[in-house]
Amino acid sequence: MSRIDESREFIAMRIAVLTVSDTRSAADDRSGDTLVERLQGAGHQLAARGIVRDDRAAIAAQLRAWIADPAVDVILTTGGTGLTGRDVTVEAHRDVYEKEIEAFGTVFTIVSMQKIGTSAVQSRACGGVAGGTYLFALPGSPGACRDAWDEILLWQFDYRHRPCNFVEILPRLEEHRRRK
Repeated sequence: MSRIDESREFIAMRIAVLTVSDTRSAADDRSGDTLVERLQGAGHQLAARGIVRDDRAAIAAQLRAWIADPAVDVILTTGGTGLTGRDVTVEAHRDVYEKEIEAFGTVFTIVSMQKIGTSAVQSRACGGVAGGTYLFALPGSPGACRDAWDEILLWQFDYRHRPCNFVEILPRLEEHRRRK
């Protein structure tokens, strides 16, 4: 079972939050606000925050800019993971992934099923890695962002979480680039 190993010290992650929306602004970005409140409440640092329109190229460009920034360990996007024609966040994420974390979407679906039942099938939440940075595409509802954080990401971004967590393998994400 999962547990917190109190003998280990907490290590703060530097997390960027990107809201994908044609209609949201900084004044009414409830999902972005939810993620910022949660990550800061857990002791992590907000590395950057932005809003971008539902445009695959624009989303991918912002992801690449933050991946290239050594002050960003994690990118969380909210919005654009549904099934409509404007929902292109997942495609933008997959354009930049070097590796996909397939189990993230599966675990998110399990968590969502407990909260919203079969409506969970309409989410395409996903996670991956690129350039030594973790990326997660979350739905655009504050509730879904809260569920993803509270039930999955809070624990995986805590170095003390056992048996394993994303923090302890962060330095190894780019091993393939160092091989000769």
